[in-house]
Amino acid sequence: MTLLTEERIRYLEETARRIRCHVVRTISEAGVGHPGGSLSEADILTALYFHIMKIDPQRPQWEERDRFVLSKGHGAAGLYATLAERGFFPIDWLKTFGRIDSRLQVHPDMHLVPGVEVSTGALGQGLSVALGMALAARLDGKGIHVYCLIGDGENQEGQIWEAAEAAAHYKVDNLTVILDYNGVQLMGPLREVMEIAPIADKWRSFNWAVAEVNGHDMRQLITTLETIKEVKGQPHIVIAHTVKGKGVSYMEGQSAWHGKAPNQEQLAQALAELGCSQE
Repeated sequence: MTLLTEERIRYLEETARRIRCHVVRTISEAGVGHPGGSLSEADILTALYFHIMKIDPQRPQWEERDRFVLSKGHGAAGLYATLAERGFFPIDWLKTFGRIDSRLQVHPDMHLVPGVEVSTGALGQGLSVALGMALAARLDGKGIHVYCLIGDGENQEGQIWEAAEAAAHYKVDNLTVILDYNGVQLMGPLREVMEIAPIADKWRSFNWAVAEVNGHDMRQLITTLETIKEVKGQPHIVIAHTVKGKGVSYMEGQSAWHGKAPNQEQLAQALAELGCSQE
């Protein structure tokens, strides 16, 4: 495990910034996509792919790799940017996002994109698949850990809670869920559409090990993910408090930017605020 030095933290934060730059560019150029949730998940994906997970970009199908399931499949632009930065495929592929002949569709396809473990998009289903992966790894005697990122609007789905109950029953301790808790879903704030609080208490009542973090604090995020992984006999969930549209002032906390592409003027402002190159 790479030491979490101050220099390492700065590197990870810079990587997350570049991922956000890719997100706003690719979505704007495509004219389609989901910037809000892709920006809120950037630090989480960076922590997983650049520090925590056991992976090999040159061998995407390496049997001993850890697995990641993007259950909130509409965050695909963030996942693609992360995979490209990590070396799973060329960064130039991002320019094709959303085109009809592209590998990089608006929701991820496991048959087209190196590094994508599961095709997702229908919300609520990814955790069930992640649970199956974790159980299979345990039956096979493999030291594989499975990570699953879910959205807070997605947390309202009944299938999430069926999978949560099953994971606790089978004491699947090689499974960690991260909840991207940005407080805003497609139709508005959670508190207006369908409140999920007190969410930590709900997961604890299902006998999960629960931790809460600032999802944009890289050190806190990584330390918590590494610590909770050591809990045995229970599945784990890290509730990451995030900001929808993080890093772009006019997108932050706005449901209008759940699934809307910025125009050229808006893109220029976003790139400037994120400190991105205009090229």
